[in-house]
Amino acid sequence: MRIRSIELEVPDRQAAVGFLKNPWGLLDAGERNKTSYLRGSGDRPYVLSVTEAAEPAIAAVTFSGAAAELEAVRSRAARSKVRIEGETAEFDEPGRAAGFFLRAPEGQTFRFVSEKERSEALPPSGDRPIGVTHAVLNTSDLEGCTRFALEVLGFRLSDRTGFMNFLRCDDIHHALAFAKAGLSSLNHIAFEMTDLDAVMSGIGRLKDAGFDPVWGPGRHGPGNNVFAYYMAPFGALIEYTSEVLRIDDSYKVGGPDDWKRPPNRTDLWGISTRNTSALDEAGRRFPFRRPPEAQAGASR
Repeated sequence: MRIRSIELEVPDRQAAVGFLKNPWGLLDAGERNKTSYLRGSGDRPYVLSVTEAAEPAIAAVTFSGAAAELEAVRSRAARSKVRIEGETAEFDEPGRAAGFFLRAPEGQTFRFVSEKERSEALPPSGDRPIGVTHAVLNTSDLEGCTRFALEVLGFRLSDRTGFMNFLRCDDIHHALAFAKAGLSSLNHIAFEMTDLDAVMSGIGRLKDAGFDPVWGPGRHGPGNNVFAYYMAPFGALIEYTSEVLRIDDSYKVGGPDDWKRPPNRTDLWGISTRNTSALDEAGRRFPFRRPPEAQAGASR
């Protein structure tokens, strides 16, 4: 199982797609029914969908896996009395994926798919995203959402801080994290770059286009990844990241005391500046909305 894509809705799709392609660095993966699909250089058929809508929203966080992995999620959902929604034999999207939606306690929507067509990875370009490596979601019930991810989605806990829980579904330190924020919404989407130089080159490309980070560059504690966060013109918080820690079940789960920083530091290096008001504003822009496929699809 791995994180595959994020499904967004925005009022001005063309403007959002323009920014995400250039300067952000994603590539065109097709268009269907007022939805644009964008890919990175990795082997995922697409990593971000952008649908025209009246208001900004996040429709789903999508994970892909083998049929047996989806069946395991289905079984855990049944035992926990979580209803499967919008089960579809084939979504009309790149990869011809089949799968279903699950709704978390606060309305977060997770989609699990198995792709019928795989994409070939592209040659690394050095300063372009490979794909989505994690999504962080805001929540009012941090522990309740964490239990849902552990007991229903089958994820494993990697680390806890004073206000965030980090969860994994493969050997990457976190594919999903929940942040205590008093609301249910998208916090940010992280795009994996090949290495530290690629992150810095991406920062340079964004600077040439007139965009400065709202946080970073720096290095996180949990996950040990390099980061640079940007407020996209369409309102979402997006991140370049690299060197995310790879772990296995021997990894010791960290707690808040393990991740305390010296005063006035917002990262391990101690060099990054953080625009807290911009980060908070972005965290209110993209609430979860039940996707049309889940509304129209069969339930069980």
